[in-house]
Amino acid sequence: MQLVGTQVIPAYGGKGGFTVEFVGDGGEVVSVQIKSDRGQQLNRLNAVEKAREVMSRFATAEIRDDDDDDRTSVMRTARAAGDRGTMEEQLDEGLEGTFPASDPVSVTNTAIPKGSKH
Repeated sequence: MQLVGTQVIPAYGGKGGFTVEFVGDGGEVVSVQIKSDRGQQLNRLNAVEKAREVMSRFATAEIRDDDDDDRTSVMRTARAAGDRGTMEEQLDEGLEGTFPASDPVSVTNTAIPKGSKH
């Protein structure tokens, strides 16, 4: 497999971090998401190098097969864990980001009704 390209996609204008996509000649795509921390200076230029470091660490890391690991349960999403409260919070946050488009449309009439002649 040969690397034919990389794409750097900013999250929230780069303030939230970056997603770096490595594209292979066979159409393979590996995405690495790097979140910005206050202590590190992450930008579009050094995001690719940091993503390569992350991939190297993952490639040499030990693979665990046990599902009873405490860290695995922490990494589960709210949906997988069945946490309805967290799912509601996430839904509310998503809807707040789309306000006022998420509000139902109300019908208004600007005409002033006249009295009945009968």
